[in-house]
Amino acid sequence: MNENPVIASVTGLTVEVDGRALVDRISLRIRPGTVTALVGASGSGKTTTGLALLGEYPAGARVTGEVAVHGARIGYVPQHPAAVLNPARRTGALLHDMARQQVRDLPRPQRRAEARQRVARALADAQLDGCDEVLGRYPHQLSGGQQQRVVLAQALLLGARVIVADEPTTGQDALTKRRIVDQLAAVTARGIAVLLLSHDLDVVRELADEVLVMRAGRVVERGTAHRILDAPTHPWTKELLAEPRTLPYADPERTGAELLSVSGLTARHRTGGARVPVLSVDRLTLRSGECLAVVGRSGSGKTTLARCLAGLHRDHTGQILLDGTALPRSLRDRSREQLAAVQYVFQDARAAFDEHRPVLDQVARTAVRLHGTGHRAATAEARGLLTELGLDQGLVGRLPGRLSGGELQRAALARALLARPRVLVCDEITSGLDPVARRSLLDLLATSVRRPGGPSVVLITHDLDTAAPADRVAVLDGGEVVEEGPREQVLTAPRHPFTVSLIGASRRRGTALRP
Repeated sequence: MNENPVIASVTGLTVEVDGRALVDRISLRIRPGTVTALVGASGSGKTTTGLALLGEYPAGARVTGEVAVHGARIGYVPQHPAAVLNPARRTGALLHDMARQQVRDLPRPQRRAEARQRVARALADAQLDGCDEVLGRYPHQLSGGQQQRVVLAQALLLGARVIVADEPTTGQDALTKRRIVDQLAAVTARGIAVLLLSHDLDVVRELADEVLVMRAGRVVERGTAHRILDAPTHPWTKELLAEPRTLPYADPERTGAELLSVSGLTARHRTGGARVPVLSVDRLTLRSGECLAVVGRSGSGKTTLARCLAGLHRDHTGQILLDGTALPRSLRDRSREQLAAVQYVFQDARAAFDEHRPVLDQVARTAVRLHGTGHRAATAEARGLLTELGLDQGLVGRLPGRLSGGELQRAALARALLARPRVLVCDEITSGLDPVARRSLLDLLATSVRRPGGPSVVLITHDLDTAAPADRVAVLDGGEVVEEGPREQVLTAPRHPFTVSLIGASRRRGTALRP
């Protein structure tokens, strides 16, 4: 690896905003056909370092050190690819515009055919199937994985020799992660370098040649992937690599009678003026004191199911019963007691908070709105619960933008728990968190569930390690429950081919299931 020429380098980079160092004296070397991984918690400086290669820094930043790119174009694949795709133009139009700019020096009769060939080659290199279908769609009509591969195709089309991939597997199921790993491996096989910014250590293990572990803007450990991941020396690296939670979320001794039931549910989405069925559930139940994990790949209907339970998706037929009483389909038609009884914790906690109001005020509002608690008493109750969840007064008095992703997800959990719910619906609440923050949040969830009067939980997740401590697991594929049962049976002796493939993909990536 060291014999390859350096095509991009960062030397002694420090980026400061308002006197606070986002990155502090970072140095790294990038060589063709290699993967350099930056790993660490949210806020550790990974993205700031990656964007520095593109010459992009936060507003008002003071920058020292050197970033050198030696005749190589840099491509960037962001964590949320939809943000860099033009929503008003079809995918094919975007790519062909880029290709036409590159063939302007060719004789006019050759330009169209050459542009098409370049687009086709870029799509193939990005492993984007169904090219014609994808080219005819707008970005919002593509899945997150397809959007990601379109952005990668754009970078390859422009001749990028270094790809900065920012959390490419966040929120993806095991099968999709497997494909992303193969996709990035194919890119490096063509001699293109990848700077991988990730907290997914299984993906890092498969792809990385060199690993830099970051904490609070500094590199605390660096070395080959094998050395860092198998024999870490720094305490923070060891904490990142600690085993996931294995203890059950709920207390099996507290499991009681059926609390929530779904029967004959068919949910639809409106697409191009037509109402298209996306979810069909014949029968699904949740008992008091129980945790039910719902797993499946992206687009399988997990979130639609969760939103139906919470009254956030009204276009459905069938029945959802709480204690034998039908819940209205729409949130607006549910009573205050029903609203409090079924609470929803969103995947994107940042989007679920008003960026202009302190976190404490927004959490306290739950007690005011759903239980009629006075403002002062609600604030005191909210402050106490937030403190129990590890958020002190200094943090909760801030605006949401000043909290990390893990801190804000704890606040979202506190807001839901303040309603004293019977059922807590958690929609991918760990998908954007690093391993340390993920373990901490799940431990807090388990503590809440095990308390007297604690809620039953519907845990929506793509991560099988997160699902493993649940009491039961339901597997969705293509909008249907294809398998459901006790966690030991589903995760160790699956019966449906899709469940087998999902678990197999996790094991190939190094994830060890521990039911």
